[in-house]
Amino acid sequence: MLLLMSALRKARETLEIYWVLVKVTIPIAILTELLSRMGAIEMVAPVFAPVMHLVGLPPELGLAWLTAMLVGIWGAVPLIFTLVPASSLSEANITVFSALILFAHGLPVEQKIIQKAGPGMIATTVLRIAGGLFYAFLLHHVLTATGWLSAPASPAWIPISSTPDWAEYLRGLGETMIWMFVILVVLSWGLEILKVTGVLELLMKALSPVLRLAGIGTEAGHLTAVGLFLGISYGAGLLIREAQSGAISPRQIFLSCVFMGFAHSVIEDTLVVISLGANVHGVLAGRLAFAVAATAAIAALLRHLSDKTFFAQIFRLSPINAAGR
Repeated sequence: MLLLMSALRKARETLEIYWVLVKVTIPIAILTELLSRMGAIEMVAPVFAPVMHLVGLPPELGLAWLTAMLVGIWGAVPLIFTLVPASSLSEANITVFSALILFAHGLPVEQKIIQKAGPGMIATTVLRIAGGLFYAFLLHHVLTATGWLSAPASPAWIPISSTPDWAEYLRGLGETMIWMFVILVVLSWGLEILKVTGVLELLMKALSPVLRLAGIGTEAGHLTAVGLFLGISYGAGLLIREAQSGAISPRQIFLSCVFMGFAHSVIEDTLVVISLGANVHGVLAGRLAFAVAATAAIAALLRHLSDKTFFAQIFRLSPINAAGR
């Protein structure tokens, strides 16, 4: 009976998430296609050209990047091959673009959750966007210099592509939404199996030495690992409770949120972009290495930052923490 109740609850949660995605994705996808057919994409693209050029991407993908930052990865996914045909992209292009949206997506929602844990929204948002751009810049130049991933993109799943008429486009959009649901169900239940079998807990324990390299101690390590594997909503959500209790120091909370901003939901999000043709080394191994190194550098800078500046500029004290100072 308990197993049945748990399964029904999980199914309901998945359907609720999917319904939110449907309400966001379909209007954006149709609007983007309409704007594309009207020539608006070509007009807007030059605005993003300098940034996209910096990381070796077609300027048209700037719109998908903006959508990812405002809506989320799933909002950007249907736009990628509408804006630029898959045949025009290389594995390197898909990997670099995937890195961009993995760092910074769903910012209005995720950054609000992080803000409730204490870190300032502006500071952590800037770090996520700047970190993503810097990593994508480094990745682009490494791939260009080595010629690695220069082969044409070969996505396992093309969410949607340019079509000659609206009937075919809408049919393709419908198929995209069906596959989106299938992938979401598989990922949701896959994570649940990892939790039930204890594999996820083992992964979290194995990660603690790596987090210490990033300057994140034991007090925040477990919660950071939760965010790394399950997402900011879980990791930062737990940090909110700990921040309110005063159990974790503000600087550790800040570093934990910075790390989660660089690398979170690495199972689900990584599988999604790999299905689009991204290389796992670029979007997972390299991203994690960057997250550790960048967070460690920020931790070193924080050690030289006075409490007055820290609490005035980048962290909001909760009443409990304020009383404890």
